[in-house]
Formats: sequence, structure tokens, C-alpha cells
Amino acid sequence: MSLTIYTKPGCFPCRKTIEKFQDAGLIPQIVDISSTPAALDYITGDPAEGGLGYSQAPVVVYERDGTEDHWSGLNPTKIRHVIALATASK
Repeated sequence: MSLTIYTKPGCFPCRKTIEKFQDAGLIPQIVDISSTPAALDYITGDPAEGGLGYSQAPVVVYERDGTEDHWSGLNPTKIRHVIALATASK
């Protein structure tokens, strides 16, 4: 399973999302979109052109067994779902 969180400095939802994963023992890859222009382009880009189409941080992308899912914003339901998937496979 891979887990990437695209964040920006000073973002409360970003910090809380990271904390929830870390508290569950998951260590996400964290990408600062303010210092990584390609990451910003990826998360805000047109989905028809390979982007994700989001306009708010954080953006969480996870892949498991060849299936990818993603969302933006602080989403406790999705976070719990990913944690459950990760802990079930251990």
C-alpha cells in the first residue's frame, strides 16, 4: 500500500490528516505543494489530462493492490477506511 498526502504550510486539515494516519502507525509520503510545482499541477490539473482536479488541500492518494483512490480535505470517514484496509493486511 502506498499513501501520499499533498499538503501546504499552515494547513490545519493537512496537519490533522497526517496526524490521524501517523497515530494509526501509517507513515505517509508527504509532499509540500508550495515548494513542488509539479505536485501542485498534478493535484489541480484536469482529470482528462491525468490530473486530479482538486482545489483544496490536503489531497490524499492511496494505492492498494493496483487500485487507487483519492480525495481532498479532512475526511475522517475515508481516513478510517484506509486505516482499516492497511491494518487488515498486516
